Amino acid sequence: MTTPLLRALTERHRLPQVDEASLDAFLAPAPGESLHALIFFPGAGANRPETGDVAVVLPELLQAFAGRLRGAVVAPAAEEKLKSRFQVFVFPSLVVTRGADAVGVLPKIYDWSDYRQKIEALLDPDAPVLSLTRGPRVEFTHSKGTVA
Repeated sequence: MTTPLLRALTERHRLPQVDEASLDAFLAPAPGESLHALIFFPGAGANRPETGDVAVVLPELLQAFAGRLRGAVVAPAAEEKLKSRFQVFVFPSLVVTRGADAVGVLPKIYDWSDYRQKIEALLDPDAPVLSLTRGPRVEFTHSKGTVA
């Protein structure tokens, strides 16, 4: 499902729409382009009010970090297949990458100053990349007690 705000990102703001086939090419910067990217996972398959808010903020963030971030929107059909690669568990989310590696995930909507602060920290060359997890690890133990 594509909303007018999501269409505006690709048409008016000229952000590429990426999927499994095109994402790696997008993440490999051309000479002179920033190594960092901001990838939008809108969660377009469901009615989420925050998606519109993030869609409005995204171009402003790219302008605020001009020359330091490139932007893209994940195609709705590709979100389920790409979300685990970038540790996206909540929609909408913005993912900051350095090359092909995710360095941070910003779920839902934030205050402007929080976006600025968090993204600035993620653009630091020493910011660690997110490690791929195998999901939550929970151990249950059962102890037999005596019942009186």
